[in-house]
Amino acid sequence: MKPNPQAIIQDFFDPETWTYTYVVYQQTGSPCVIIDSVLNYDPKSGRTSTQSADAVIAFIEAHQLQTTWILETHAHADHLTAAPYLQSRLGGKIAIGDQITRVQGVFKEVFNLDERFKPDGGQFDALIKNGESLSFGALSLSALFVPGHTPACMAYVIGDAIFVGDTLFMPDVGTARCDFPGGNASHLFQSIQKIFSYPNDTKLYMCHDYPPEHRSALCMTTVGYERANNIHVHDGVSEADFIKMRTIRDATLTMPTLILPSIQINMRAGHFPEPESNGVSYLKIPLNAL
Repeated sequence: MKPNPQAIIQDFFDPETWTYTYVVYQQTGSPCVIIDSVLNYDPKSGRTSTQSADAVIAFIEAHQLQTTWILETHAHADHLTAAPYLQSRLGGKIAIGDQITRVQGVFKEVFNLDERFKPDGGQFDALIKNGESLSFGALSLSALFVPGHTPACMAYVIGDAIFVGDTLFMPDVGTARCDFPGGNASHLFQSIQKIFSYPNDTKLYMCHDYPPEHRSALCMTTVGYERANNIHVHDGVSEADFIKMRTIRDATLTMPTLILPSIQINMRAGHFPEPESNGVSYLKIPLNAL
């Protein structure tokens, strides 16, 4: 059996939301996947723009790549996905973990959506199951179910790299909050142990970095470095200690600035709500509900 070819990973950083988007491919002219894209959004005006996604498009076109999959690690609460815009320009299928239906069910109630919104995942082109493999050219990825931050988080394993979404942050930042609807600190601890079971030199690619003042944003660390240095969940931290830490810490955190627009868009696979009679799409703001 021939060994898998080495993947090339190109990162794109959106400074407004501290988000990393990735394009993964084998070589110029090959198929590729896009992971965790960003649609720029101004909460003051409600206007969207595409400068972050356009940088991804320019790279893909310059390298003559064919977009096979546009992947989400979860329904983000801190930025809007650009998946439909990217699909309209590049093709590919929009996919997310199959437990997105649980998130959709919860937030259909939060936003009191009518029967036009179906919490069945049908807004996406594909729902990925734990352990499922997807191919793109000579490369392939394996889906790793990592709930905790949300009940639907999925990491993607490509060769010696794992795209962890919000399950882990850089070691000096720690781990994701677990107090959103459906979040669970025990599940997050167990998900992190799944990731820590990979070899120490496995590369971990973050969806976000929120760096302290003394360093610039970074997108990659390793299993071994996280196990030795993560401030929340290094080796020796018990599940009980982790749950206690996360519970106390999460109680002090404010809601992300973009959670209400982000969830409404992202659980629709990035599509806007149906336009009303004037041709404009509207988002809902539930008062005193979260």
